[in-house]
Amino acid sequence: MVFEFTDKNFKEEALGSDIPVMVDFYADWCGPCKMLAPIIDELAEEYDGKVKIGKLDTDANRKMATEFNIMSIPTIAFIKDGKVVDTSVGVLPKTALQEKLNALL
Repeated sequence: MVFEFTDKNFKEEALGSDIPVMVDFYADWCGPCKMLAPIIDELAEEYDGKVKIGKLDTDANRKMATEFNIMSIPTIAFIKDGKVVDTSVGVLPKTALQEKLNALL
């Protein structure tokens, strides 16, 4: 299941998570974000229980988007132990995202 991050729950659910986290910073109007969505869904199923995978709508949650200096979307942040350890901008193939996820484990 893809988790829905918000300004209100981000610090607790993403930065405070006891397992690694992947956050897709997106917006509903973003074409590349829509291309990435099915891949995010698949990864959420594959890594269920190992990595918390979720999305944060940058239009509805500007505080976190600003705090993390999100300039382009989609941006994906990889978080481990409360710190961003890797990011990617744009649409990556599923295999590239799997490599990044596996590096978190």
